[in-house]
Amino acid sequence: MTLTFLFAWLLFGGLVAWLSGRWSKNAPRWISLIVMIVHLIVTVKLWIAYLAQTGLGLNTGQWFMSEKAAWIPQWGISYFLAIDGLSILLLVLTSFLGLLAVACSWKGIQEKVGFFHFNLLWILAGITGVFMALDLFLFYFFWEIMLIPLYFLIGIWGHSNRIYATLKFFIFTQASGLFMLISILGLFFIHGHNTGQYTFNYLELIGTSVSPKIAFWLMLGFFLGFGVKLPVVPFHTWLPDAHTEAPTAGSVVLAGLVLKAGAYGFIRFLMPLFPQAGKEFALVAMILGIIGIIYAAVVAFAQTDLKRLVAYTSVSHMGFVLLGIFAWNQLALQGAMMIIISHALSTGALFILVGDLYDRLHTRDMDKLGGLWDVVPRFG
Repeated sequence: MTLTFLFAWLLFGGLVAWLSGRWSKNAPRWISLIVMIVHLIVTVKLWIAYLAQTGLGLNTGQWFMSEKAAWIPQWGISYFLAIDGLSILLLVLTSFLGLLAVACSWKGIQEKVGFFHFNLLWILAGITGVFMALDLFLFYFFWEIMLIPLYFLIGIWGHSNRIYATLKFFIFTQASGLFMLISILGLFFIHGHNTGQYTFNYLELIGTSVSPKIAFWLMLGFFLGFGVKLPVVPFHTWLPDAHTEAPTAGSVVLAGLVLKAGAYGFIRFLMPLFPQAGKEFALVAMILGIIGIIYAAVVAFAQTDLKRLVAYTSVSHMGFVLLGIFAWNQLALQGAMMIIISHALSTGALFILVGDLYDRLHTRDMDKLGGLWDVVPRFG
């Protein structure tokens, strides 16, 4: 039940934090902090146990731990969670950045503190589930849990143009999620037609016999679902607006974890489910990655808002991740994983620093931020 605990603990903690906010502003903060510390301890213990069993390899091809139970058997839906080296690494990252998100919002959030921490912990619960789910219906369920509280986080505690950013984020993510859902259902029905067994079980869907043309379109649905989240140019325009308007904790989670869920989806689902179609599409994906690297870097140079600058550098860096994934070789994939981890840590830290500057100076305009070295040298 360890895997169930990882996301259920966050869901429970979020509810308790919300309820406690009726009596005290500090109670939700302390509850969220305790919840994330416990979550981090459990994930680190899992990581240590995994390393002790398998060594330093990211993935030996074996599932380290799994939990499975019938959920809606008449529809082929099961409760199936499992983790390997890839999942564990991202779970530890989720716990650590979640802890930082709670800490950096300690003084910055003063209104509806309980509801804020409810949404923050439920976002983290959804992300945790995304990194563990091996039933595609369950995966999509967690995918939506991850996104819906983020709408509230930006829409309620964001800055002046938050409604526009929230609506744009909603349209992009829901439209792309719909394409992915159609592909999931298509794979479900094709597998059922071929075998007589209708299931959303990822391990059983791997190797499903699909005609090349249909496989390409199904793969494209997954690509759009994950590509918008990464994000891939030209589907990136929601990200700078979302980052600019989001509170600091929202930006940390968005850059450090939500974007990484898109990369995880490519590695975990698109590549194994559609290997041939993915290889045929690799050149297009790599060209999009190169365009994203160059275009976003050039646009970043033109920014005067410090937060938008960091947001566009994220788009550029994710282009390298896309290149590494669709190079279809082990060394490039390892490089993509290194960028995923390093970008999550560095960009999360940058957004915390930018948020701290904004709280002190009430501006992110770089034209007005000169001379800080004399005032805060250690910050520099």
